[in-house]
Amino acid sequence: MNAAATAGAAPNAPVLLEERLPNGVALLTLNRPASRNALSLALLEALRDALRAAEGARCVVVAAEGPAFCAGHDLGELTAARSDADGGRAFFARTMALCSEVMRGIAEHPVPVIAAVQGIATAAGCQLVASCDLTVAAPEAKFCTPGVDIGLFCSTPAVALARNVAPKQAMDMLLTGRMVPAAEALAMGLINRMAEDARVGALALADQVASRSAVAIRLGKRGFRDQCAAATLHEAYDRASAVMVENLMSADAAAGIGAFRNKTRPVWQDR
Repeated sequence: MNAAATAGAAPNAPVLLEERLPNGVALLTLNRPASRNALSLALLEALRDALRAAEGARCVVVAAEGPAFCAGHDLGELTAARSDADGGRAFFARTMALCSEVMRGIAEHPVPVIAAVQGIATAAGCQLVASCDLTVAAPEAKFCTPGVDIGLFCSTPAVALARNVAPKQAMDMLLTGRMVPAAEALAMGLINRMAEDARVGALALADQVASRSAVAIRLGKRGFRDQCAAATLHEAYDRASAVMVENLMSADAAAGIGAFRNKTRPVWQDR
């Protein structure tokens, strides 16, 4: 694994580990277990850079070391910034802007991003989960947006949360800060499936995605998000139809349709 930064749970330990697997899957592992993988400025920067570097991958998996997936922002770091001349305003603004950049980077990433969640995913950690395209969670995983417990409404996590679950379910989590167990998170659509070992389950799902035509997956993710952002049903179909035409013009679509008709296995050219 390659170091993406040089500060973590131990001296000189990387805050993020990067590995490119033989099947083209990029595995990014949060590596601040002693801090429950809290999103420090260094970790956010490392995650942003690693996501950019993985744009050529076939799929991305975001996992974590230790018993927790991610406990949100680093409150110690935020508290220390209060001693700045401006009371921390500039640091807070920089942190929130960078976090939003990372979350958008996941949503707008050219390939699917899958979260592998063990333990807790709270506040911005829950935001990270909701920002990913797919999530595999261990049965003991729990999710919450507990900002209200410390006088800080989870406004930015709410952006991703509200785009994954029904508004009343999102507001329930945001207003109460309660822990949502994995089974309930599955029922509300926050996660896709459960696996005894979340990382193994997520990597198996990533392998399944990676075995498909890369051009179809990339066009598909882009097209899905594009039509979801459409203002009207008419516009959504126009956008989706344009993507379908582009996909049909690809070599992989021709190969895939031909293989289906001939009852053979397609050989993807990824173009």
